[in-house]
Amino acid sequence: QVQLVESGGGSVQAGGSLTLSCAASGAIYSSTCMGWFRQAPGKEREGVAAIYTDNGSKFYADSVKGRFTISQANAWTTVYLQMNSLKPEDSAMYYCAAYYGSSRYPCGVTGVFVYWGQGTQVTVSS
Repeated sequence: QVQLVESGGGSVQAGGSLTLSCAASGAIYSSTCMGWFRQAPGKEREGVAAIYTDNGSKFYADSVKGRFTISQANAWTTVYLQMNSLKPEDSAMYYCAAYYGSSRYPCGVTGVFVYWGQGTQVTVSS
């Protein structure tokens, strides 16, 4: 079991930056894939970024490459999502998620995430 709590959301103007934090606790072993998702009203949930505890590999959706950075600290008990050059279309509820990766279910933004946080709202105004 993994428990996840997000924080850091808020309102920002286009072009601005925000850093989201995910406090993770529980059974965070090697081969854990931790990621960030977002969902805007009326839209499908989108995997934004993921990071693999085994080797630190990072994965990004094309829509955020070059603007968002996922990282970890404190032995994987905190996962960050640094968001720069924010656009109004980045507005959404952002969720932290995790699952235990394997060769059958490799880590990535389209992974099979089973543990979820409650979400934190990000609003970007033009």
